[in-house]
Amino acid sequence: MRTPIIAGNWKMHKTIAEATALVREMRRGLNAIHGVEKVLCPPFTALSAVAELLRPTKIRVGAQDMHWEEHGAYTGAISPLMLKELCQYVIIGHSERRKYFAETDEAVNRKVKAALAHDLIPIICVGENLQQNEAGQTKAVVTGQLRAALRDLTAAQARGLVIAYEPIWAIGTGKAATGAGANAVVGLVIRGTVASMFDESTAQSVRIQYGGSVNPDNITEFMTQPEIDGALVGGASLVADKFVAITRRAAEIRGADK
Repeated sequence: MRTPIIAGNWKMHKTIAEATALVREMRRGLNAIHGVEKVLCPPFTALSAVAELLRPTKIRVGAQDMHWEEHGAYTGAISPLMLKELCQYVIIGHSERRKYFAETDEAVNRKVKAALAHDLIPIICVGENLQQNEAGQTKAVVTGQLRAALRDLTAAQARGLVIAYEPIWAIGTGKAATGAGANAVVGLVIRGTVASMFDESTAQSVRIQYGGSVNPDNITEFMTQPEIDGALVGGASLVADKFVAITRRAAEIRGADK
């Protein structure tokens, strides 16, 4: 059974003081939830403080991005060597990185390989925008992004990844995809692509999240879908009781220790 994973992407929110206050507010509630892997992804400035607060718990830490080089003249960049001391996960290829920072499929692939080389687990984001969705291009776009991201990986490496299907038109808009619609993309397109690149066993092993306006009111719709293994949560992860409620509900529905 695939262990569900709920990750909170705080994006460019929370000072160090605000981040530590939020962690203290949600830490006990999250740590009491079993059968679901829990990950918090604060901004770089708060990674160290958050990691220290979560060290005694079962809650894991993720970064929101990284460079593929270990060191060098890359002003403003963060390397995998810097991250591996602080976190276990790293989000790669988020649509906001692609849109605002011109991140390419090639860059995503290089980052994925670098993360794996340094024992960081990539959460690879794929998803189509509204125009592509309405034009019936979801399969082509998601397949293309995924094939590029997983290029030259082994099946063993692919099994350890997390993939997040985040339709861009649903991120931060309050307009989530339907559970059935997301499940179809996850099962037929994403798992289908992984199976074609590697094998069916690998496709069934990899964990795939849904992301895009996830909240306590709609998490049930997504977690009752058989192909969806969790959520990459944005805005709701910045509110302690909402994120705890999302995680608790995911555990009630799909907890691995049930």
